[in-house]
Amino acid sequence: MKIAIASDHGAFELKQKIIKYLIRKKNIEVLDFGTDDENISVDYADYAGKVAKQIMNKNVEKGILLCGTGIGISIAANKYKGIRAALCHNTYTARMSSLHNDANILVFGGRITGIEIAKEMVNVWLSTKYESGRHQRRINKIHKIEK
Repeated sequence: MKIAIASDHGAFELKQKIIKYLIRKKNIEVLDFGTDDENISVDYADYAGKVAKQIMNKNVEKGILLCGTGIGISIAANKYKGIRAALCHNTYTARMSSLHNDANILVFGGRITGIEIAKEMVNVWLSTKYESGRHQRRINKIHKIEK
């Protein structure tokens, strides 16, 4: 599996830790789309687009996005067709984002999420399979909105 990841300056440090975790502990190929410096203010919307486009172009299956709170970058990512970016705060929301919403981007905040809970959310999100069934009807409605 390949995962695209990006953050703004507010989540740079946590992003770096998650990348190391994914590579070393989960043996996952990670494509890092920036930012590369926590000391330079950047716009989260630019980084949301980089990861969303990787999923849209089928270069990766899933993505992870981070900004200070996760709010702005999740809003931006969800503007892209076919993207279901879920802002998660704990393992329950991470699990449900996969199980019921088939989220293709996991989002959390670098200023509000500790590394251990972030790793747990990544694990749960990656290991939970989409349930489909009645949930597909709801996702189909989202697809109609996108059109």
